[in-house]
Amino acid sequence: MELSSHLFWDVDQKTVSYDQHKSFIIPRVFMKGTMDDFWAVVTYYGKEVCQEQLVNTRYLDNKTLSFCCVYFNLDQEQFRCFKEKQSTPQHWNY
Repeated sequence: MELSSHLFWDVDQKTVSYDQHKSFIIPRVFMKGTMDDFWAVVTYYGKEVCQEQLVNTRYLDNKTLSFCCVYFNLDQEQFRCFKEKQSTPQHWNY
């Protein structure tokens, strides 16, 4: 699987194992990858594995969370990142 090099700017790409580090790779590709990266990940892991990893991840930005809800036909409440965001009070927004 070939993914864009900008996705792994903070780690040594040679040490990333696609099977061991899927909980790191899948959310990063969904949030910052290109469409080619997206399709490569979905093809490699399968839609079910991607869904499982994204539902259980601690952080997704709002745009990615909305996309995942539509793509996997799920509600926001089913995502761990949404539940944790709701239980963590935000700073005052003036």
